[in-house]
Amino acid sequence: MLFFSFFKTLVDEQVAVEMKNGVILKGVLVSVDQYLNVKLNNISVDEGVQYPQLGALKNCFIRGSVIR
Repeated sequence: MLFFSFFKTLVDEQVAVEMKNGVILKGVLVSVDQYLNVKLNNISVDEGVQYPQLGALKNCFIRGSVIR
């Protein structure tokens, strides 16, 4: 619950989420739940050249188990 409480304080803030496959997404944290699943808006992708298919994302839901 400690992590969940911390992430709840970051709602509506700009955050960077690193996933286990190495992709880093930056965006505004819309919501987080007790499983640490997150929703992001206004996404930008670090290393966009390496992941061109992610360039069209505007918002996304990321399952907590894939977040590093």
